[in-house]
Amino acid sequence: MSLLTVSAVTKQFGPHVGVSSVSFELDAGDSAVIVGANGAGKTTLIRMLASLSRPTEGDILLDGEPVIGNADARSRIGVVGHDTMLYDELTARENLKLHARLHGVPESRGEQLLQTVGLATRGSDRVDGFSHGMQKRVSLARALLHDPDLLLFDEPYSGLDQASLQRITEVLATLEDKTVIATTHDLERGYHLADYVLFLYRGQLVEQAETTEFDDVTELIERYDKHCRLGDGQTTPGVSPTGTTPTTVDGGGE
Repeated sequence: MSLLTVSAVTKQFGPHVGVSSVSFELDAGDSAVIVGANGAGKTTLIRMLASLSRPTEGDILLDGEPVIGNADARSRIGVVGHDTMLYDELTARENLKLHARLHGVPESRGEQLLQTVGLATRGSDRVDGFSHGMQKRVSLARALLHDPDLLLFDEPYSGLDQASLQRITEVLATLEDKTVIATTHDLERGYHLADYVLFLYRGQLVEQAETTEFDDVTELIERYDKHCRLGDGQTTPGVSPTGTTPTTVDGGGE
C-alpha cells in the first residue's frame, strides 16, 4: 500500500477551480517536487495535503486513512509553509519547546534539531531578529520535531541567504526515510532533491515523471516549458535563458 494516496482531488473557490481532479501516489521514502507557474495550484494542493484546506471533491489518504478531519493522520505530517508561523516574541528554543510539549515529545529533541539546522548557538535569540532564511530553518526544525512520516514544504528555497540555502538543502537530502513533497520554482535543486516531478498547469496534474527520466536538469526544464508555460511567452520561472538558476539572497544572515 502507498503511504500517500491522492484521488481526484479538486478545490474550488466559488466559480474558480484552483486544483482540478489531481491524483497520484507516493510510497514511504519517496520524494516529489511540484512545479508549475504562479497560480498553477501548487500551494493550494500542499495546503490540502496538510489538511489546512478541505478539498471540494476527492480523497487524501495516509496509509489508507483519510487525512482530513483525522487527528491521528495529521500528527504524522510535518509542514513548512510560506509563512513560518513562529512566535516572534519567543526565542528559537522556546518555539521548539512549545511545539515539543504540544506533540508530547522530549524537549531535548528541539536541541538536537537546532543543531541539525545549524542554529544551536542562536537558540536563545528571539526569532523576530532572524533573517527569513534563519526563520525558515527554525520552522523546518519545528516540522521535524515529532518525526513525521510525511514532510510538506512550500517553496523551501525561496528568499534564502546562502547559509540557510545550503543548510536546508543538506537537511532535506538526509530525510531518506521520510516521504517529502515540496513545491518549487527552483528546477535545478528540485531535480537533485526528488524522485518524482509533478507538473501542474492551471490546477491540473499534466504529468508525473521520475527524475531518472531526465539526463540532466536541462531536459527537465524543456519538459517544464512543454507542460507549464502559459502560452504568453513566459519563460521558466527562476531559470535564466542559459538554463542556470540564479541565487536569491534575503536581507539577513547568521
